[in-house]
Amino acid sequence: MKRNGLTVASYDRIAVSIHWLTAVLVIAAFVMGPEGSEEGNYSTGEELGRQIHESLGAAVLCLTLARLVWKFFAVAPQLPPAPRWMEVASKVVQWALYVLLVATPLTAVAGAWLEGHALDFGILGTIPPLVPESRGIGEAISELHGVLGDALVWLAGFHAAAALVHHFFLRDEVLLSMLPVRWLRRPP
Repeated sequence: MKRNGLTVASYDRIAVSIHWLTAVLVIAAFVMGPEGSEEGNYSTGEELGRQIHESLGAAVLCLTLARLVWKFFAVAPQLPPAPRWMEVASKVVQWALYVLLVATPLTAVAGAWLEGHALDFGILGTIPPLVPESRGIGEAISELHGVLGDALVWLAGFHAAAALVHHFFLRDEVLLSMLPVRWLRRPP
């Protein structure tokens, strides 16, 4: 794709769509995430927020798994050359994000079930605990879920900041490669 005389190697539409939809869902899940004690989180007053949070987390997990499968089959664009340390850092951050995008929702499921709570997706239904209750372990895993969620948001913020550095300071097409193609067709 050409933009301002620059040829931009872009990710395909599926990869771009999954990337941005996942980003929006992670932010929404983080904002909708319950705070406080287990009793408070599972109270009637918090039910809708918890249902939305759990639904968003399940969507993030499904999209991430779909992205990993798609990554296996799709051809990634050839991005501009960068110093070796930058390429290594990029891969480490990318795979750390994938690990967090899978581990964060899985720890939520494990923590809820071990604490004896069903997953509640509102009108989509519930999934009762599939493991025996073990409150102490469940509470520890639920605490880990919160830590992983925070780490995910911080790492995603770092990832976004790095993309902006590429765009505004290094002036390469790394950020452009993950933008929707129709945005690249717009005049400057």
